[in-house]
Amino acid sequence: MKRTALLLGAALAPLAFSGVAQAQSSAVQPEPETSVEEVIVTGRPVFRNRTEDTVPTLSYDLEYFQRFEPLTVGDALKRVPSVTFLSDVLESDGVRLRGLDPGYSQILINGERVPGGGVDRSFFVDRIPAELIERVEVVRASSANRSGDAVAGAINIVLRDAYTLDGGYVRLGGILFPGNELGGTYGAVYGGQVGPGRLLIGTSIQDRINPKDKFSARYARPNGPLVNTEVQTDVRDSTDYSFNAAYEVEVGGGKLDLSGVFVRTERLQDEDSLEYRNGIRTEANLLTVNDNDVDIETDNLALRARYERDMFGGETRFKLGYASFDDQQSEFENEAEYLRDAIPFPEEDRFTADFVITDLLDEELSGAIEHTRPLTDSIDLEFGVQAIRKDRESITDEAARVRSTVPNAPAPRPVQPPFVFARSVYTIEETRIDPYVMLSGEQGALKWEAGLRYETTDATIAGFDTDYAELLPSASLRYSLSERDRLTLWAGRTIRRPDFDDLAPGVLEEERGDNDFRGNPFLKPELAWGIDAGFERRLGRSGVVGINAFYRDITDLSEDVNTGVQGSGGAGTFIESIDNVGDGQVYGVEFDLSTPLDFIGFDKTGVFVNVSLLDSTVEDALGERRFNDQSNFVYNFGFTHDIPSWQAAFGATYRKQGDAFGRVFAEEVETRYGADLEIFIEKQLTSNAVLRFTGSNLLDTKKEEVFDKFADQDAQISRTYDEYELETEEANPVYQVVLRVAF
Repeated sequence: MKRTALLLGAALAPLAFSGVAQAQSSAVQPEPETSVEEVIVTGRPVFRNRTEDTVPTLSYDLEYFQRFEPLTVGDALKRVPSVTFLSDVLESDGVRLRGLDPGYSQILINGERVPGGGVDRSFFVDRIPAELIERVEVVRASSANRSGDAVAGAINIVLRDAYTLDGGYVRLGGILFPGNELGGTYGAVYGGQVGPGRLLIGTSIQDRINPKDKFSARYARPNGPLVNTEVQTDVRDSTDYSFNAAYEVEVGGGKLDLSGVFVRTERLQDEDSLEYRNGIRTEANLLTVNDNDVDIETDNLALRARYERDMFGGETRFKLGYASFDDQQSEFENEAEYLRDAIPFPEEDRFTADFVITDLLDEELSGAIEHTRPLTDSIDLEFGVQAIRKDRESITDEAARVRSTVPNAPAPRPVQPPFVFARSVYTIEETRIDPYVMLSGEQGALKWEAGLRYETTDATIAGFDTDYAELLPSASLRYSLSERDRLTLWAGRTIRRPDFDDLAPGVLEEERGDNDFRGNPFLKPELAWGIDAGFERRLGRSGVVGINAFYRDITDLSEDVNTGVQGSGGAGTFIESIDNVGDGQVYGVEFDLSTPLDFIGFDKTGVFVNVSLLDSTVEDALGERRFNDQSNFVYNFGFTHDIPSWQAAFGATYRKQGDAFGRVFAEEVETRYGADLEIFIEKQLTSNAVLRFTGSNLLDTKKEEVFDKFADQDAQISRTYDEYELETEEANPVYQVVLRVAF
């Protein structure tokens, strides 16, 4: 509640001095770009925008996603090129842009970095409700005036600002989740003139329930005897609460923008499983009964202030921001083991219990001073300095594993031993100061930019100090071949900083399966030289087709290595670590098309197609492979059709993601996903109300994983199996009915 109050106060603070601001400025405010009626009206297909950015960027307005009523930003991103996920079915959390690990992508909100809970600095996009979006930008390359943590690219989530709406609307909906679970979605947004400036304020509450069925079959080796099977139910029950506000006002001859967004996610994860000997599902063959519950409360808060004013022969911008990620989790796991000794069930039960409580708080304070001024009639100079201070603290209270053997007879049964908690505290302090300089210009058909960014990092992780600095040059150009055709080209250098846990010198027991893990405080960041080259053509009045090829040469690649030292599990276990082992290359081709079919007389029908062919090369101890868990392709296509005479519309989208393969020390996993089909049907009821029905996961998508497990790397090379496992996960469709009413 304190953070909510802080956000509200920050968003509405200008109202306190609106009289002063009114006296200081008589400038006429521009009209809002989008009215409420345009948000809910039917009658025309909506496609991606053709941006004027020099850096290759794809932009998609809210209307592109809204008709399919995505619940989260992650759900929305499934319809844009080159975005893959390696999540559970119906989950879209860590963005794998171009198929790479989430740590290679940068997630921005309104152009600014946001902290996340991952040790790889990644941010889970399913934590942001889709209702907050104004548009989503896929930024395929970096610029000198933006953080260089974007080897794969960046996703910029642009939230509604104070000039988005003039008026307001409410959103009311019901959701039927798998297993006949019912949920709701409710929201309201208002935008208008308040005092001397414009205010936008919005709030939403929505449920997300994801029940899945899982089945695992474990064999001694491929085509070998069946050892055991596991039947599991997995239910993720979440409620998201969000509040956002923005205020823009003229102050002191300049423009002041204040904005804030707060999102709370309350989530319960309940996994229950039964394990059977030889796959025979009878009581006599019951091996284990496992109950694993995780109670999660996550708060995301972002506050931004921006002031821009003409001075010193150009425009100067002052930025100040605060962002935090607060994640509290309580996990309890209880497993009853049978058939582990000579006394079978039901004569004896053996229990193993674990209880872990974690509290992670990641805070970032950012600031920037930037200045842009013309050097000539066609060339601009931009320079500035951006700074970020990160403080991250993770507190873990973990009970020592409690084991007890409880005979069923005779009574009374012994009492399970109490939990004894041990606390560990893991702190991170990081300071970044990044100056940059950039030139940009436009001469006739050519638009270009070129710049240098110098990123410095000074961090203290678990008491160990590390610092480094890197120079990141970049250049891009856009050349218009005609009014319809243009070429884009980018080249530059980007960086991926090491994961926090990889730098900590302590030993984490059984962190890599049965093996321990020890961090490497001397680990260097990965650096990448890259290039993007694209062609884009306008089709008709509003259509666009594009093709883009990319290449990244990554040096100082970080991979797990075996120290050869025996681990805490005794003989056959080891202490693993991580090191800069070599280089890797990532490359691919991306195609996208979105256009009305007006060239064949169907101007109310729009189609879209996105196809990305992805590949990479890296060497490890077993030979050549792709980057771990990179899908080899992802595509989606669909259509929308408007019927203005009926004030109605309908459409569908189909998505498929290719196989992913990952190989680490003593374990390999291949992941396959089924296809996903979504539909919508909408009807405008009155001039200010629209009713929409959507269905997603209509093909009962499956996730299938194949695990090859070995005792050590020598066994992995010789293919001497410790275990071979096949796991399948499946969920049923989700249906929504949503009513939007404008006022």
